[in-house]
Amino acid sequence: MNDIAGFDDPLLIAEGWKNEGRDVALATVIETWGSAPRPVGSHLVIDGEGNFHGSVSGGCVEGAVITEAMDVIGSGSSRMLEFGVADETAWRVGLSCGGRIRVYVEKVA
Repeated sequence: MNDIAGFDDPLLIAEGWKNEGRDVALATVIETWGSAPRPVGSHLVIDGEGNFHGSVSGGCVEGAVITEAMDVIGSGSSRMLEFGVADETAWRVGLSCGGRIRVYVEKVA
């Protein structure tokens, strides 16, 4: 399957997983301030088993988004998440130079 054009696109992955009958959530970076590892519009797709594809940040933020996405899949209620850290702790959670990001997580219908 990896030779299909666009297969690495998280939106196409989400569509494929949904077509396979999986429960799916989509996380999208909607806003950044300062230095952020991924730009606005970056996506992470998560299924009900915790499998994921794409990236919204990296580090501990990614793990937190996956956990929240699993809750969104279960509840069906979308969530707005915001992550930000001070400069001295930024690298530990994957946000360089004290950046902040806002991520919207929704269940794919």
